[in-house]
Amino acid sequence: MAVNAGMNAATVAPRRRLWLALAIMLPALAGCGGSIVPRGASTGARPAVAVAPASRPAAPGSVMGADERQLRRLFGTPRLDIRDPAARKLQFANAQCILDTYLYAPAANREPVVTHIDARTGAGAEMDWQACAGLLRAR
Repeated sequence: MAVNAGMNAATVAPRRRLWLALAIMLPALAGCGGSIVPRGASTGARPAVAVAPASRPAAPGSVMGADERQLRRLFGTPRLDIRDPAARKLQFANAQCILDTYLYAPAANREPVVTHIDARTGAGAEMDWQACAGLLRAR
């Protein structure tokens, strides 16, 4: 690389490192981003879509297979409600534990139900999700 008249050798080396770092990191970072909304596109709420109830409702008091209404009846208002096009995560917590419930629709136009559960202590150690659910119900 030739040094331009306005640049000295001390400024060329850091720029090379910067370009090299960008060339290495850019492909890895490309997979981290979400979808990009084009300029001028509406960012308003999506139109409501009719959702049929789950094909097989969960047993009363059951977490696995429960829909959002059943989870709210069991644990109250979730601490987190994260919506994704394919899934939804509802997190319930108290001083003893944190319960993450992942809801997926069993079929097109079906209400999402819990298909996966994670539980941990407040310190981050894994714990049995059924024990955590019991602690959350005891409120």
